[in-house]
Amino acid sequence: MRDTSGPEGLVFPVPYVPTLGPMHPAAITPDLWRQVVEVSGTGRFLPHDKDARWGGAKAEHVLVDHVRDSDGQTAVPTLLQRGNRRTVRVHLYGEVDLDQAAEHAAKLAADLGADRAHLVRLTADPQPGRCCRIQLRVFAPGAEVPEVEGATELDRLPESVRATWPDFAEELAGEGFAFLAAKEHAGALDGPVLTVTEGGRVVGAIGPMATRPDPVGRTRLLPQYFGVLPSYRGRGHGRTLWRAAMAWGQRSGTAYQVLQTELDDASDRLCRGEGLATLGFVTTVAL
Repeated sequence: MRDTSGPEGLVFPVPYVPTLGPMHPAAITPDLWRQVVEVSGTGRFLPHDKDARWGGAKAEHVLVDHVRDSDGQTAVPTLLQRGNRRTVRVHLYGEVDLDQAAEHAAKLAADLGADRAHLVRLTADPQPGRCCRIQLRVFAPGAEVPEVEGATELDRLPESVRATWPDFAEELAGEGFAFLAAKEHAGALDGPVLTVTEGGRVVGAIGPMATRPDPVGRTRLLPQYFGVLPSYRGRGHGRTLWRAAMAWGQRSGTAYQVLQTELDDASDRLCRGEGLATLGFVTTVAL
């Protein structure tokens, strides 16, 4: 992993850019940080922003005047607004003073009328709190695409099985599938959703499957929603979905995928077992 400095001397020792999220280290350039600063507060998306797929306006922007960077300690605050709810998130790199950072975040939240304040620590090692691993999956150019049995695109399911999709999405609403189902119903998905079925119903899904060029022009596989119903876990459905998604990425000429998994949950263990490389950790603490 390499350090990347921005035009103001900002360094991202962990490959995570505030408002853009985890990225391939080679895609984080000084020009990228300049672009982030230029669009902050405008509601516009950068062309390589993974959230641009959903349309609308950019919900989070950097509070440029409140960035702190000195002596290897960096704090980049952002404001995230969804509906009437505002959240200040202070992204921390280096050996920062957490009490001082918490005070900084709380003051910003009060000044901006935010409902919540979070500290987001970007580190090379896991930390206490809600910790996620940044993982990298690299695709080999021209590699043979393996056959994966058992995964079917949602739109290709028999109608009776397809009709169970809303119930599946509702049961996994907390993992984002209610949002995904609403987008699918509106015809707003940018790629297929892969499913596994059992007993005539959808019991697992991953998607939408889509790619987008990164800031340096390499094709990356965008993050997916990924889940299996609790009562159907432990039967290999998650691994089938993951491998089918990776086969889709290989067929699509993808260079890599960067994703976040919650430390030691089922997805994290699956990705580790599939040989993904760890790039760093993201720990979120609510104040």
